[in-house]
Amino acid sequence: MGDTKALNQCSHCGHEEAHQATTARSDKARKDLLARLNRVEGQVRGIKGMIEKDAYCDDILNQIAAVQAAMNSVSRLILNDHMKKCLVSRIQAGDMEVVDELLQTIEKMMK
Repeated sequence: MGDTKALNQCSHCGHEEAHQATTARSDKARKDLLARLNRVEGQVRGIKGMIEKDAYCDDILNQIAAVQAAMNSVSRLILNDHMKKCLVSRIQAGDMEVVDELLQTIEKMMK
């Protein structure tokens, strides 16, 4: 969901550096998200094929709506996980900036 960077102390030299933030996911959660994204990828390729074959506009629009719904589903799963894990742990650690970060992300998602 973006290029969120956390300022961390480098384990090698001790200097504070910007490192790409990561989220540990269970194998099951990762596999589920990847399976959903693979289906979306297939749907997008299908839409491309429909356009190449001059398919009826309404059929293409219906497929686009299906892709958007599938991506919204992936977003909800990741947002749920983010709020329950990342957000809670960072707030408990005293990092209130995470709330503003989440609000900015939700604003982008709602465009």
